[in-house]
Parts: sequence; structure tokens; C-alpha cells
Amino acid sequence: MDKNSYLDILDRAKNGPQVSKTDWDMEYIVQPVKQLVKKFELEWDKQNAIPEDNAQIDRLFQAGMELALSSGIYCITTSRVIKFTRNELEAGLRKMPQELQMGTGDDVRTLFSRTVMDKRPPLVWAGNPGAPTPQELFIPCVKSWAQEPIVDLITCGSITHIDGRAVESGTPLEIYAARWELRELRQALRDVGRSGMGMLAGQSAVTEIGDLAIAHPDYLRQTDSHLVALFNELIIDQVNMSRALNSVDYGMRNASLATVMVGGLGGDAPGAAVVQIASLILANLVCRAHYHLLHPIHIRHVATSTLSVMWVQSAVEQAFARNAPCIIVSDIYPKSGALTHELLYEVAANAIAITVSGGHLEGVGSADGLYPNGTGLEARWMGEVGHAAVRMNISLSEANILIGQLHKKYQHVFKQKGSNPGLPFDQAYDLNTLTPVPAWQQLYQEVKAELRVLGLSAL
Repeated sequence: MDKNSYLDILDRAKNGPQVSKTDWDMEYIVQPVKQLVKKFELEWDKQNAIPEDNAQIDRLFQAGMELALSSGIYCITTSRVIKFTRNELEAGLRKMPQELQMGTGDDVRTLFSRTVMDKRPPLVWAGNPGAPTPQELFIPCVKSWAQEPIVDLITCGSITHIDGRAVESGTPLEIYAARWELRELRQALRDVGRSGMGMLAGQSAVTEIGDLAIAHPDYLRQTDSHLVALFNELIIDQVNMSRALNSVDYGMRNASLATVMVGGLGGDAPGAAVVQIASLILANLVCRAHYHLLHPIHIRHVATSTLSVMWVQSAVEQAFARNAPCIIVSDIYPKSGALTHELLYEVAANAIAITVSGGHLEGVGSADGLYPNGTGLEARWMGEVGHAAVRMNISLSEANILIGQLHKKYQHVFKQKGSNPGLPFDQAYDLNTLTPVPAWQQLYQEVKAELRVLGLSAL
């Protein structure tokens, strides 16, 4: 999509049908999604995280296309609806990149569209995306996952306080924090000998001010990516449209992000999957997406490791793999944090579901991404599990059995008082050696042995 065509989208955001937010939610999301779920006979087996009915997967994609066509997307800044024709939506699908080079030099990696049960391993995109991270722990955290050989690309947490000051969005401090983040990321990569590694960065750039401040080769390179987000549900604002337009001349990669809420306006898993598919179809145009971050969340539990959220991720990945191949990178946000068995069980379940369904792996946003309680060890684990699933060529039904066994080991955390946040990075890693403390390493070895017994013998 060129600059002129995006200017046309900006015109629609200014001149499209005017609708209140309440009417948008009810008349453009809740009611049509219910009708589409009924029309296309969409349902899910609540005991399984991975759908195995190809016919239903194809109907699901058709339902998502119908929603994208009938509802369009809502610009909340102007209270206007941006509509697209079927030809425009289909052209957007055809233009989705099938390969995308990330990074530079010896550290270049190529993202690619994966198929269901792809024999090629997923790329491993490591980090705790968006998790609030203290300044003094930022570089150690990043180095803990960037140093892992299995990791292909990195991301990071966000800086909420800098030099003793709270970072407020849309202020000069956002510029300062966003640039500090990128400088430190680049330094961390140099420290581990991987200076060209591709990044999803600018997590501290909440508004277009921070985003514009890092669109420079010294900060966010053209072979790095930034977020262009949608809101719940099928909503964008002019801040994120500015972020999309910012990439037109400069050229960094746009990662669309729609955190569709399972149990929210779209209803349970089937309806949420319809909204998620529509979100990705529309993000091709309004976010100028080069690839999609798939990150549905549970309305109560948040975590991506619930059965319903894993079902949505799997269904959406399969739907695009079968009907409109594109690059999908799926977030892993477990309920649990470092130094807990449950974190490793949750990561393993999520990684298996994503890998066999056609996605790449990103994470780990440990402890719901709310605390700096993530480390490089679970990022390594995420990659190891995904690679093992590919080496074993496990089927969707075999994956469902494995995930079911793992889910029984961690399902209690969703009812656990205070959740299961674990411990912060500096209690899980030795800050001098940047290696897991003995207790964390032992837990990892124990869970790895358990998974081999459960059937993932290639670990």
C-alpha cells in the first residue's frame, strides 16, 4: 500500500458514517458476531485447545471476512466508521508478505508464513513484551534471552520510570524513555555478540511522539518492527494510524496487534475467533501490517494459556494458513512467573498449540506481563518445546493430548488467590553470570524430564 492509498483511509476516518461507541459495540460487534456464529455453525470442544475440523476452520474464516466487510473498523478519535469493499479486503490479503527479513548482517532472520503442522520450526522471538521493567534490570533481562542460541529475534519490557521520574505518555519523557530503551537494546545485543539481531521495540513509545522519536537507524532500524495496535473490538485511533503512516517513508516493519477479548463483546471462543480474524484482515489495511501479532486475552484470567484462548490462537492460525497465508507471530502470556513449575507447564502448552497450528513463537510475558518476573530461561524453553514438536511431527490430536495433560498441572492458578506471579528477575538469575539460580535451573530440568515422559521425547 502506498502513501496515497493510506491518505484515502485517513479521509474515510474523517468522513465515514458517524457512530457512537455504544452503538458500535452493540450494532457492529455483539449482534453481528452472534448472527455469524449461528449462521456458520461455529462451536468448540471445551476440553481441547486445538480445533481439528478443517471444514469449520474454513467457515470461521468466511465468518471473519463477512464481519470485516459488514462492520469495517471504528476510528474512536473521530467516531467514524472506516469501511472497505470486498475487493479491497481481498487485495489486502493477497499482498500480505510471505517472507520478511528481520535484522542485519550475520544475525538476519527471515520470518515466513507457516502451514498447519509445518515441518519448518517456528522462529523464536524472545522477551517479555511490554512488561514494566526497572531501569537497572533492563539490560540484564534483555541479555538473558538474547544470549540464548535458540533465540532468533528479541523484544523487551517497557520503561515506566526513568532517572527517578514517572514516564507520562505524550510528554517529553516519553521521547527520552523510548530512545533510552532503543540505545540499551542495541547495547545489550552488542554485549552478547549479536548486534544485528532483529527487534520488536519501542515498547516505551505509547504514543506517536515516542514512535516518531525512534524512527532512525541509530534506534529502530528499517529491519526492526514496532507495534500498530487495534483496540477492543475492531477499533483504531489516530495515534496508531500515525504510527502506521510513520513507516511509509522510513520503512520499519509494522506489527499489527489486536488483543481480542475471549468472553468479551464477541462472546466465547468461536465468536472471539471471528473478531480476531476480522481484525487481522482489516489490519492489513489500517495498520499497514507486515506481520500480525496474535494475542487474544481471557476476559477474567488474561493469560494466553487458558484452553479457550489457545483455541482462538490455534483456530485463527489454521484459518489463515488454509485460506490466506501470512506471517503470524503468537504471544505467550502465562499466568505464572519465574521460579514456578506452572510457568513452564503453561509455556509448553502454549508453544505446542502455536507450533502445530502455524504460528511463530513470541514471549514470554510471564505473570500476565504485569511484573518484571520473566527470564531468558522460559524463552529458551518456549523455543525448545516448539522445535521438539516439529522434530516429532506431532499431529493436532497428539498435541491436544499433550496440552490436556499439561493443563491439568497448571489449571489451579486461574483460581489461586493472588495468582502465581513467581519472583522478579534478580531473584531468578545471578546478575553477575546472567545464568539461572540453581533452584530455577533445577525446576527447568525437572519439568523437561516430565515432558519427555508425557510424550515430547525429542526435548
